[in-house]
Amino acid sequence: MALCGDGGSSLPWPRVLLFGDSITQFSFQQGGWGASLADKLVRRCDVLNRGFSGYNTRWAKIILPRLIRKGNNLDNPVVVTIFFGANDSALKDENPKQHIPLEEYVANLKSMVQYLKSVDVPEHRVILITPPPLCETAWEKECIMQGWKINRLNSVVGEYASMCLQVAQDCGTDVLDLWTMMQKDNEDFSSYLSPDGLHLSPKGNEFLFLHLWPLIEKKVSSLPLLLPYWKDVAEAQPELSLLGDGDH
Repeated sequence: MALCGDGGSSLPWPRVLLFGDSITQFSFQQGGWGASLADKLVRRCDVLNRGFSGYNTRWAKIILPRLIRKGNNLDNPVVVTIFFGANDSALKDENPKQHIPLEEYVANLKSMVQYLKSVDVPEHRVILITPPPLCETAWEKECIMQGWKINRLNSVVGEYASMCLQVAQDCGTDVLDLWTMMQKDNEDFSSYLSPDGLHLSPKGNEFLFLHLWPLIEKKVSSLPLLLPYWKDVAEAQPELSLLGDGDH
């Protein structure tokens, strides 16, 4: 990101890229997990929301090269989250457009991790996130309102979550097992989900942020605060403070 100024060089502004479906797209809403990350990383990283409502890994694999290309290392994201599966796991007979067979889901995730590696975003910068659990009772009501048969089952979502964990192990990435963690200590996990039973509630957004942050923090902990603290700016000649390398 270039900043205007006579004699000043552009600042290397690190980026965290959030790549996923609607649960990522909606993450910048008030109280969203992406918004919380952006707040936590202000003046250290730009957090980019690349969530695409309704998308599955087949489509994600196609568009990823449009989002990240090989180039200047300074432009490469310091962290990329890949958060798909809620749509891939839709039932084939009831939702064939979004459904992706489990084997292809695995192949698509691996393909995306390998592509990132080819454009100099190594595995240790990548975090896979499993889909969250599905509240079938709430989702069935949503489907009935839309005139559909229920087109998702939590047990099936769990199969995709399990394979997401396997991909992370095979590829050497970090992973956040949201499906298991949200059900582990809370039999009624519906409080983590919005009224439709599929997307995240405010509590679910907070849960995701609190568990994702430690994984991201270890990847960005060495990044400096960009530009000096205001008390450290030279009063007589601020240019001396503000047109250096930008780090403090």
